Amino acid sequence: MSTRGGSCWLVGLVMTAVWAGSPRIAGSHPAPFSYLDITVASDRLSGTVVLHAIDVARALDMPDPSALANEEVVTAQADGIVTLVTTRVAIEADGTPITWVIDRVEPMPGQDAVGVAWHAALSRPAGHLGLGARLFPEDATHQTFVTVYEAGRVTWQEVLNRDRVRADHYTGTPQGRMAVLRRFVASGIHHIAIGPDHILFLIGLLLPGGRLRRLLAIVTAFTLGHSITLALATLSILTPPSHIVEPLIALSIVFVGADNLFVGSRERDIRAWVALAFGLVHGFGFASVLRDTGLPSAALGVSLFAFNLGVEIGQAVIVLIAALGLGLLRRHRPAWSGLVATAGSALVMLAGAYWFVERVLQGRA
Repeated sequence: MSTRGGSCWLVGLVMTAVWAGSPRIAGSHPAPFSYLDITVASDRLSGTVVLHAIDVARALDMPDPSALANEEVVTAQADGIVTLVTTRVAIEADGTPITWVIDRVEPMPGQDAVGVAWHAALSRPAGHLGLGARLFPEDATHQTFVTVYEAGRVTWQEVLNRDRVRADHYTGTPQGRMAVLRRFVASGIHHIAIGPDHILFLIGLLLPGGRLRRLLAIVTAFTLGHSITLALATLSILTPPSHIVEPLIALSIVFVGADNLFVGSRERDIRAWVALAFGLVHGFGFASVLRDTGLPSAALGVSLFAFNLGVEIGQAVIVLIAALGLGLLRRHRPAWSGLVATAGSALVMLAGAYWFVERVLQGRA
């Protein structure tokens, strides 16, 4: 259940209790819930959508919800009920909307509900399911409980409501693992590409130059640092608040710029140690993005690895471009290279200082 996957059992318990108790009381409608069950097979999806009679009657302008306990009435209203389901519930298999095949529409005796059984053929096993439901938007409290079954067991549960109308599930198949890899590698690359603070930190580390072995050691140290804290935070072992992490990331940029301006006075190049230490801080920043992306609980290790791999790919591209550019400058315009390193380090330091002040003020707001 994304990052809530670890509490699936609790959601299931609540769903069972609510289903057993409140929906059966006709007229009062104490629990405005619907239920979407999906069974995943290699060549098809199938399942049921269960709707409370009061919700259906209101949506179809029927004066008497209790009439939906009659099979003939449900049959007469079947087209409207099917339209309600197929236009307000969205299911995608690997990005392609399913083609609904309705097997039956029937009253559910003793439950004051109507059930819609359906299936959809698949051309290949599904790796990713995109689910959306906004069944009764006129009711702000309405919720849709989603349960996915694979190989005869519950593998995922989620609750969709007015504030959360879409969720993603990755099946426990090779196709599901590949879908996780594709999504989270892309997410890691995207995060680096749109993160000017991480980019400036990396460029700041590279500005003084050095042999390829030294530059690789710096990048490796940064990778090691952020990989450790990314895993710790993603697994909820250590999760410092963002109002502390984000200013510290900005301070790391200030430190790198300042260190570059004075590195010539030192006999030892400490950039690898700086990269390792502040990589630990940046990892917490990566983790906050990864949590917001929504982690599949059944493939937590794969998603964590894939996101980290995406970060490394984006990082490698930046390092390659910066290192090649600075190397060419030193080779063909050696007089300019020192000026670029000094001016660049000053700009890095100023940008970090600006972000630090901005983030501290935001944290106090």
